[in-house]
Amino acid sequence: MLFDPQPKTRREDVFDRDEELERITGSIENYPITLILGIRRVGKSSLLKVALNESTATGVYVDARKLYTNVGGWITKDELKHELKNALLNMKPKALKSLLSYLNISKLSIKGFELSFKEWSLVELLEKLNKFGEENGRPVVLAFDEAQYLKFYGTKGGREFLALVAYAYDNLPNIHFVFTGSEIGLLHDFLGFNDYGALLFGRIYSEITIRPFTRAKSLEFLERGFEEANLKVMSWELEKAVDVLDGIPGWLVEYGFHYLHTRDSQKALELTMKRARQTMLEEIRELERRSRRYTLILRAVALGFNRWEKIKGYLEAHDGRITNARFSSLLKNLEKMSWIKSELREGKKVYSITDPVIERVLKEV
Repeated sequence: MLFDPQPKTRREDVFDRDEELERITGSIENYPITLILGIRRVGKSSLLKVALNESTATGVYVDARKLYTNVGGWITKDELKHELKNALLNMKPKALKSLLSYLNISKLSIKGFELSFKEWSLVELLEKLNKFGEENGRPVVLAFDEAQYLKFYGTKGGREFLALVAYAYDNLPNIHFVFTGSEIGLLHDFLGFNDYGALLFGRIYSEITIRPFTRAKSLEFLERGFEEANLKVMSWELEKAVDVLDGIPGWLVEYGFHYLHTRDSQKALELTMKRARQTMLEEIRELERRSRRYTLILRAVALGFNRWEKIKGYLEAHDGRITNARFSSLLKNLEKMSWIKSELREGKKVYSITDPVIERVLKEV
């Protein structure tokens, strides 16, 4: 169902992403490392899960956000092992059955199994999964959603995790990795493929970017979703919804879901924007733990202060003086986190909010 707000797991529930799915499926089967990039709520998680389900490879999915949330900060080896265990138990039944001969399993109940890793290290676990992949003639894909949170693994900014990936890359050819990221610049910085001093420097990887729908595709998506629900919606209602929500699939799904339950376009938009406000406030709170100035910069850009000097002037008017170097660092960080984007217009760099729905919310708070 197109308007199901949960991440999709079947191709038939995904709209107009066949090309992206083919690229992702081909990449995870053939490349040792695959990056799936895109702004928040563009549909990366759904595409990853569908690709893992359709692939001949054995897919293991881990949400790095959950890892980070579970421990409230630093991710430990035990926590990562625990999440990998849960991910293995959520594998396709046929693949899980085949895996039982490689991993120590104890029967827990008639409802399922419990994996016991005994005293295995993470390296030993990956070695066993590599052996499983070798003997089955297909790779084991370890997929980490929102992988930038893995920089909180261990006590060295995630270097222990990157060392594990580097070891697998060099020694375990049947282990492939997938990393998705909404904070695109931070993910690139964390993985360090182009950083000579980084553990993964020079490694081969594939990169796939998921983009928002065009306006035409956004309208078609809404039309298709309402057709699926046998509901006739006026074209002007769809036009208004797209005017507000643009081409971000997550917000379009939210609108469609609420419309199905309220049969009222305005009410559906209000509920969608309410959800956007709640989401943004949660994310803003996380940003403010790093620096409260991030919020002021975002608000300045949302209000139309789109040049470096204008944004800095707005910030200083509300929070006092700041050095050019510190301000530039904050601005660059927001761009790396994909909150804002920049482009050249008539030879001058201008900034804008990447998500138009969040831009509307920022103007109101």
